[in-house]
Amino acid sequence: MTPPEIAVVGAVIVRDGLILCARRAGTGPMAGLWEFPGGKVEPDESPVEALVREIDEELGCSIAVGEEVTTTTYAYDFATITLTTYWSELIAGDPDPTEHAEIRWLSPADLHTLEWAPADIPAIEIIQRG
Repeated sequence: MTPPEIAVVGAVIVRDGLILCARRAGTGPMAGLWEFPGGKVEPDESPVEALVREIDEELGCSIAVGEEVTTTTYAYDFATITLTTYWSELIAGDPDPTEHAEIRWLSPADLHTLEWAPADIPAIEIIQRG
């Protein structure tokens, strides 16, 4: 059986030159890895609408979504994920991780110090190149 293909969005949230990083909770195949917060795009919404909704659900804050950073497709054992990341900024609230084990604000130069989910790594490389 072919693993499902899932469209996912992630927010590269920048505040005071630092980027919000979120560590996945739980016990699934991606538990403990770091990612840009976000989630699945539902059939009735655009990627930007999905990202705004997911950040509200996961972090209890509102963002303004800017330009796309990159789109990456990665074949995991459980699914093929197409992740589109977007530059974003907080417009209301302070991130409170309800679905993540931990969040950290890091400089672009320090992003490589975390163990990232593979689909997020191309975006990190673009961010670090400036």
